[in-house]
Amino acid sequence: MDSAAAALAAARANAQANSIANVDFREADVFDLLAGYASACRQFSLVVLDPPAFAKARRNLDAAAGGYKEINLRALRLLPPGGILVTCSCSHHVSEAMLLEVVAQASLDAGRTLRVLERPHPEPGSPHPPHRPETMYLKCLILQVV
Repeated sequence: MDSAAAALAAARANAQANSIANVDFREADVFDLLAGYASACRQFSLVVLDPPAFAKARRNLDAAAGGYKEINLRALRLLPPGGILVTCSCSHHVSEAMLLEVVAQASLDAGRTLRVLERPHPEPGSPHPPHRPETMYLKCLILQVV
C-alpha cells in the first residue's frame, strides 16, 4: 500500500521482474485503509509500517509523534495475539527511543501488550560517521502482540 502511484508502479515492475505474483498493490491513504480494515474486523498476522519521514524538521517532532502513534495504534488493532508488527521510521529527528515510546503509548491505547523481538539496524556497510548523527536516520522495531 502506498499513496504514491509512481512508487506502486515501481513496486509492480520489481515484482514482475522477480516473478513474484502473490502481492496485492493498493493506492490508498494508510490511515484510512487501516481504519477501514479495523471497521471490517480484519486481522493480519503481520503488519509492516514504513511511512515517509513524518519529521523532516525538529519543529515537526510533536506532529510526527502523533502521526507515528496513530499509524501504530491503527496497525495494532489489526493484530491478534502472536501477531507481528514491524514498524519503521526514516525521520532523522525521531530517535529509536522516541519511536519505542510512541509505540508503547499506542499499545496501551489499543489494549495490546507487546514484546520487542528485535531492533535491527542498517548493515555494517552503511557508513555512520560519529560526527554525523543524521546518518543514523533508519529505525526499525519488530514487536509481537502477547
